[in-house]
This record gives sequence, structure tokens and C-alpha cells, in this order.
Amino acid sequence: MSVTPPAEAAAAAAVEVLRRQDPELAEILLGEHHRQATTLQLSAAENFTSPAVLAALGSPLANKYAEGYPGARHHGGCEQADAAERLAVTRAKALFGAGHANVQPHSGSAAVLAAYAALLRPGDTVLALGLPDGGHLTHGSPAHLAGRLFRFVAYGVDAGSGLVDHDRMRALARAHLPRAIVCGSIAYPRHLDHAFFREVADEVGAYLVADAAHPIGLVAGGAAPNPVPYADVVCATTHKVLRGPRGGMILCGSELAGRIDRAVFPFTQGGAQMHTIAAKAVAFGEASTPAFAAYARQVVANARALAARLAAEGLAVTTGGTDTHLLTADPAPLGVDGRSARGLLAAAGLVLDCCALPGGGTGAASAGAAPAGAAPVGAAARGLRLGTAAVTTQGMGEAEMAAIGSLLARVLTGETGAARARGEARELAGAFPPYPG
Repeated sequence: MSVTPPAEAAAAAAVEVLRRQDPELAEILLGEHHRQATTLQLSAAENFTSPAVLAALGSPLANKYAEGYPGARHHGGCEQADAAERLAVTRAKALFGAGHANVQPHSGSAAVLAAYAALLRPGDTVLALGLPDGGHLTHGSPAHLAGRLFRFVAYGVDAGSGLVDHDRMRALARAHLPRAIVCGSIAYPRHLDHAFFREVADEVGAYLVADAAHPIGLVAGGAAPNPVPYADVVCATTHKVLRGPRGGMILCGSELAGRIDRAVFPFTQGGAQMHTIAAKAVAFGEASTPAFAAYARQVVANARALAARLAAEGLAVTTGGTDTHLLTADPAPLGVDGRSARGLLAAAGLVLDCCALPGGGTGAASAGAAPAGAAPVGAAARGLRLGTAAVTTQGMGEAEMAAIGSLLARVLTGETGAARARGEARELAGAFPPYPG
């Protein structure tokens, strides 16, 4: 993607305003700009938004309070706010084929919590992917409000393949008769079988909630299956692969629209962030273009190329590869655990996350009936989670993924020191600036 001269001039003008009024914060923002431009952003949850999205985020809509929904606000002067939200809703519905869209959630977690509030009562049973196998905090962690309000039962992955254990998941659903089943993950590199989850949900009389925070951008670009036709409710983020502002959204059919809207406002959050909603509308418009579809396909191609190179370098890649923008890998064969590896790589200019791995890092399942959030101590530090959305936005391809994989392995084995590796990372990032100009 490229930055037009007017957008670059506007950004420079904004920085100059901060320099004059708040030089301390200006230096912080310039430092972050430098960090992003000189290191490799490999976090599966991050991306580079377009200048148009950034412009909407910094627009006068940031000044507007607009509790409620278009045509039914609790504040005056919402004519333009209503128009922006209606546009975002219309574009989201068209992009994903949904009967209804709520674009007000402040985050993906807020969207999931609102979905639970709309569908469940405290104490209800929910079947969700366990945290050690890639589930999210909202899927049953006792550290999250949802984990305290509802009874979560965890399904998991097969010990040999690392894929969701369908037979065990169905058995758990029959045994526990959950009120809702959640299909979604923050660290599962394969496509989920939404039709299977729908079948099981119907069999036990459960709602199906798809947490598509990670793959929704691929769905928009036609590079991943769409959960909307199968799930009662789809929760998602608007950043990550979708390349919009940080925020959330909920998609559902018209029959649940009222319940979802009331669960978002006023039940779980207050006034809408209208500047963010405007930026979401921009991102949905961008995601409806052929250029975005090409980008989404390249994201997957890059992830597969990176997974292949890491496996060739000796890391244990979960499930043997990926269908999506993310991959997880165990660096133990190179003599280092995930948390230590993340630190070494950060010093070398490769920014990524550590994550839980099934079965303590070997691919084994944890598909019992334990609480979904009951991850073993240290589980979050065992593996590495990488994503290719940001580097793909920068214009990198499979050749660059091979170079990144090689550099990562050389850092972890000690073959290449931090200073030299950081220079290589800086050179590669400099060849593909996220915001040229």
C-alpha cells in the first residue's frame, strides 16, 4: 500500500502540532513510527491500516458522543454520526452476507461478551476450545468475566494431528448439553469446519457462536470459509487481517438483531466511538475490492511459505503447516522455549508473540471436561505464534518469508547475533516501508 502526498503531508502536520504543544508525547509517537518501520511485525494480531483509516480515526467524529443507535440517540447533533454508522453497517452486511451487523463493540472481547449476554444466563454451560489448544480468554478463562459468569467445558485437539478432535467435541456436547458452543481460536492455524459445529449445535439444542476475530479478514477477501451462514452469531475484530481500526463487530441474522443490539448498548458498554466506527466503514469499503482479495490470498501464501521454512529449519510447526494468516511453532528443538525465544527475537528486530501449545508443547490434546480456561502453569510460554498480515501489507512475498524464517532460526541457534540480525531485519523492513514517503 502507498501513502499519497496529501496523506503524508497531513501526518507530518499532525506531528508538528504535537511537537509544539506536547513534545514529550510527540517523541513517543515518532519512536513508535520508527519501531514499526525498522523491525519486522510478525504478530498475528497486528497489521498496518491505510492512511484513509488513520484519517477517519483522527476525524472530528472523535468529538461526538452518540449513545444509542442511528435514529435513536440519547444525544443531539448525531446526523453525521448516524450516517457514518449506517454506512459501516451496510458495508459490513454486504461484505459478509449477514442479515444484521452491530459495529459498536470496542474490541473483539467486548463483542464476545455481548454475544454471551444476548444468548445466555449466568450459570449456563458453554462448550469452547480450551486455552492450551488455542482458545481465547473469553472462551472460559477464570481471569475473564465470562469465565466467572458461565460454566465452560473445554474441547481440544487430537494428540497426533493437532486438529480439532471432532469425535471428542461431539461427545462432550452430548454429555454436557451446553447452551452455546463457541468455534474459534487465537492460535489454531487451520480452517474450522463450521458445518460440523452447526450440526452438533443443532443436535444438542445449542446456539453456535463463531469467534472469527482472526480469520474474518481472510473471509472478506475470499481466502477463508465464511462462518455467517452457519453460526447464530459471529463475533470479530476489525483489525488483524481485515486491516481496519482496533475494534470489534457482531454479525447475526435479523431474528437476533434486537437482542444483540441491546446486549451491546446499554448492557455491556456505553457510547459508541464514532471516529472508530467511521474508520471501520473505510476498512469495509477497502475490503470489498479486488486488490484486497489478492492481498488476502497472498497473506495465506506467505504464511504457508514461512511455516515451510521454519519446519525446514528445525522448529516443530503445529499441524504441519497452516491454512490461514497465522502459524504456531515449538522452538524447543532449537534449544529454547517460547518466552525466551520471543525475547531473543525482539532484540533482533523480529516482533511476534509466544503462545500456549497443545499438550504442553508437543501437540497432545487437552480435550477433557476441565474448565476451558484451565491452562497449565507456563503453557503460555511454550510456543511461538507468527502472522503474515502486516508484512504482506508491506508488499513482501514468499521469498521474503524464506529470508525471515532463516533469520529467525539463526537467531535462536545463536548463529547470528542480535546486532547483526537487527541490521538484517532493518534492511528488509526498509525495503518494504509500511508508509512510503
